[in-house]
Amino acid sequence: MNQPRRVVIEGQAIATLARAWDALAGALDLPAHFGRNLDALHDCLTGDVPGPLVIEWRHWRATEERLGQGVRPMRETLEEAAATRDDLEVRFPD
Repeated sequence: MNQPRRVVIEGQAIATLARAWDALAGALDLPAHFGRNLDALHDCLTGDVPGPLVIEWRHWRATEERLGQGVRPMRETLEEAAATRDDLEVRFPD
């Protein structure tokens, strides 16, 4: 298996939900048609984004403190997509 590509999201730099979507879209090089919603994120992660891939969202707690529970479904979608692929891992170290 190839060495996984590592994508890092710096959670302490994310102050809005729009910036969280921007960070993911940019880091993952998501296609222009990416709709910035949970269904589109799941579809891209399970169909468009090549692996092997490790997504590391650093300082998740800082993101959640700023954005509240509204960002929680984004984390759940990342974890659900990783559960469907052997070549995708998501990490949330603090």
